[in-house]
Amino acid sequence: MHPPYLRDKARELRTEKKLTIDQIAERLALPRTTIYYWVRDLPIPFMTPGRKAVLPHLRKGNLRMQAKYRRLREAAYEQGREEFEQLAADPTFRDFVALYLAEGSKRNRNTIAICNSDPAVLCVALAWLERLTGATFGYAIQHHADQDVEELRRFWADVLRIEPEFIRLQRKSNSNQLKKRTWRSRHGVMTVRCHDTLLRARLEAWMDCLREAWLDSA
Repeated sequence: MHPPYLRDKARELRTEKKLTIDQIAERLALPRTTIYYWVRDLPIPFMTPGRKAVLPHLRKGNLRMQAKYRRLREAAYEQGREEFEQLAADPTFRDFVALYLAEGSKRNRNTIAICNSDPAVLCVALAWLERLTGATFGYAIQHHADQDVEELRRFWADVLRIEPEFIRLQRKSNSNQLKKRTWRSRHGVMTVRCHDTLLRARLEAWMDCLREAWLDSA
């Protein structure tokens, strides 16, 4: 069960901001299926930023563009299946895919994001992502209120070999419950994120290949 205000916010984003279901799900950090059931009775009209109805020929152009990018994603997925065995000759590639399967974000088909408190996990993930994409990376630390954020920034900057100021800070939602806490991540929880739709499609294929290999071995 989710608080009623989240459903209201989702419907507001749908009607006022004209966001898609995927965009609302990402913004509210909720499953796509949940957003769908909340807003399915609120179809988005085809609107321009000026909120004028889009002409029919422009609407057809939008549909053609969607079909084009769907074909590109499907081709990238097939590429991923074809190249998996060759890439998997490097054991750390399998490690990377397994880590993403366990710890990576799968909500958005355009975004790659992995979150963990273990420096080794983030090191192998970032090493492979840097090899696979030229996209710009974003970094964020989730931390508790009583942690030294500058120390956390320096720690992760050294681990990932980036500048400390590139790392955003995000206080954990349970920071005010420190007295009840029996364990915490010493160095906070780091998230590495980038946007690359076609790499995300290839990654989906690699995860499927790894799942199949695990099921076959079992």
